[in-house]
Amino acid sequence: MALLERINADLKKAMLARDDVTRDTLRMIKSELLTLDDPDELAVLSRAVKSRRDSIKSYLDGGRQDLADREQAEIEVIERYLPKQLDENEARQAIAAIIEELGLSSKKDLGTVMKEVKVRHAGQIDGRLASSIAGQLLG
Repeated sequence: MALLERINADLKKAMLARDDVTRDTLRMIKSELLTLDDPDELAVLSRAVKSRRDSIKSYLDGGRQDLADREQAEIEVIERYLPKQLDENEARQAIAAIIEELGLSSKKDLGTVMKEVKVRHAGQIDGRLASSIAGQLLG
């Protein structure tokens, strides 16, 4: 089932269940997907999660736990539509395999590694984590 069809079906379920967080989150995601001409669905979902993580940090710094909790609930809804995230150990193994396969060895190869990570593991590894791990392995 296509992502938009799945979101529409889940949106209907959320409306019937009166699940406000899921309903509102899915409406926002659906709107973002529909406004793009050629949407990269994973990029839209990843940006939405990243944006909410940044908001959580700001809300916690401002002492607004209630708003941070709402953002976390929205992240959990969005993550249902993303590929399974690799944990740090799995990410390290995947990046090490790419470095070995491509025969890379210096920090100047970081860009090459990151491009390959994005191709092979789109939506599965956080960019900051991938960059950090690649820097350690290449350094």
